Amino acid sequence: MRSKGEPNPGKARRAPAGERASGASDLSRIVEVDEVPEGGLQIAIRADAAERAAIAKNAGLIAVESLEADLDIAKQGEGRFKVVGPLRARIAQTCVVSLEPFESEIHAEVAADFAGRARKSLPRRSRPARDAVLETEAVDDLAQSFAAQLDAPDPIVDGRIDLGALVQEFLVLSLDPYPRKPGVRFEGAEFSGAPDAAESPFALLKKLKDGD
Repeated sequence: MRSKGEPNPGKARRAPAGERASGASDLSRIVEVDEVPEGGLQIAIRADAAERAAIAKNAGLIAVESLEADLDIAKQGEGRFKVVGPLRARIAQTCVVSLEPFESEIHAEVAADFAGRARKSLPRRSRPARDAVLETEAVDDLAQSFAAQLDAPDPIVDGRIDLGALVQEFLVLSLDPYPRKPGVRFEGAEFSGAPDAAESPFALLKKLKDGD
């Protein structure tokens, strides 16, 4: 995990919007989009002890000592909203090299777009015709590229946005899957089966030259 910085897209990526909408969250802060004023809304999120314990358990951490975010939610047009703001956390985790517990800080920037789901109204048809239309639409949906899904805005479900779930997601994305305690080095040569320096090709060449 990087002590400071934004979520690393090389290590983890946000799930497609449809998958994110169905996931459960240990941290829930619901905002009704109809209550967001034209000038936007500021929301301060502070996870309590029970929420932090649940997040730590599901994220494989020893503990989440603190987790907070200050988010701005603003309208971006008809039925669209943007959420941005800094996230700060202090966590305790286990070093993958020494297996020692250690603490570190996370500083990330939350940024996400939300949009309402448009409901498609089908013309009156016989049942077989309706089924055929629905089947065609399902095939078209599956044909969408995964990259397009990643870029799609998160869905607004029942007129609500769960900012807590968004904060938890960005916290998890900021975690290093192979955390290492500062100062601990991984001596790869001891485990990789690398030849001893004396038996390296350069060392053998030197022996041959010395023999000449």
